[in-house]
Amino acid sequence: MDSRRQFVTRVTRLAGTAALSSSRILGANDRIRLGMIGPGFRGLQLIWSMRDPKAEFVAFADAYSARLGAAKLQANAPAAKTYADYRDLLADKSIDAVIIATPQHLHCEHFVASLQAGKHVYQEKALAFSVEHAKRMRDAHLNAPKLTVQIGHQDCSSLQVADALGFLKDDKVGKITEIHSHMYRNTPHGKPQWTRPIPPDMTPANVAWKAFLGGAPERDFDANRFLNWRLFWDYSGGNFYENMSHQLCFWYRVLGLKVPVKVCTNGGVFLWKDGREVPDTMDALMVHAEDLMVTWDSGFGNSELGTTERVLGTDGTIFRGEQMRYRPQEVNRPKSPDLVGQGIDIGQQHLDIAHVQNFLDCVRSGNEPNCPFDLGFRVAIACRMVVDSYRFSKFLRWDPVKEEIYA
Repeated sequence: MDSRRQFVTRVTRLAGTAALSSSRILGANDRIRLGMIGPGFRGLQLIWSMRDPKAEFVAFADAYSARLGAAKLQANAPAAKTYADYRDLLADKSIDAVIIATPQHLHCEHFVASLQAGKHVYQEKALAFSVEHAKRMRDAHLNAPKLTVQIGHQDCSSLQVADALGFLKDDKVGKITEIHSHMYRNTPHGKPQWTRPIPPDMTPANVAWKAFLGGAPERDFDANRFLNWRLFWDYSGGNFYENMSHQLCFWYRVLGLKVPVKVCTNGGVFLWKDGREVPDTMDALMVHAEDLMVTWDSGFGNSELGTTERVLGTDGTIFRGEQMRYRPQEVNRPKSPDLVGQGIDIGQQHLDIAHVQNFLDCVRSGNEPNCPFDLGFRVAIACRMVVDSYRFSKFLRWDPVKEEIYA
């Protein structure tokens, strides 16, 4: 049997006609048959978020066998097929769309294979693990123009998008020079952020370890790396990929920002000395060609600053938290009133419902989803620049012609 790496290489070379051969045209009232690759913790959340009465999960694939039964139970789909090898799921031509919720280093492999198999794709964030992966995924996307791709930045389906666009009308904000953003959490003593206890059955007999490694460096089986992959650079971009990507994506969509021209990152593992490689305290600075700077700081040892952004313009400030607010700069707009947005952030789960439904609606209609591929692409490159700046302690730049990160 081909190795997974050989399989990805082969499907990447195929023409777009391969994807079209196994996809069917869906009407507005047609039932959508869904498969999921990676029904872990995040995958179960997305299963819960699927509320469309004319869509159903019919198959699941995961490298850890114990997750498959939980996925069937969550989806209320006792007849759903289960696979250890995602390629067996993709071979089922009756499946219309695939939700990919695997670790970040596997996104490219699963995304490319799914499009080449003719499946519409909901791809969890961040889109791509590296620049090379992002380009490979873009080629696959361009070769399958009739297939819908939604990237899992659920804030793009928030009503706050309309609020932000409304505040930007009539030049109420003026020239924007900075977006100042925070993302802070805290956990009880002895309970490190992201660390989960290892089940006793998470053994080599129940885990397809080589499938999990994918293109990552070869290592002996390690249940901690498999379950708590977010802590390790081989598989994760840390909180830059997990949460900074969401906050960037919202404003990249609203303001149409391009990839940063230069970035600088700092931080460290200051709190959780548990073997993690990704920082628990961090600060990123991104300069954009639009003469605008984005700063983002984050930590896992105090939640006081919460998750917020402030868009700073010469004529006003947009504040984004649970609700959007606009406050004028008195020096330039002395008679302008404060404004409050209509959209209220009532939690990730409700945004997930809206975002998954938007994906399903676009599968049927062919319309562009709320977080299309190009938006996810730009955000993923920005995240990679930030990660590499942190890891190599360098000020990094982006060459938009060569599409390369350089020092």
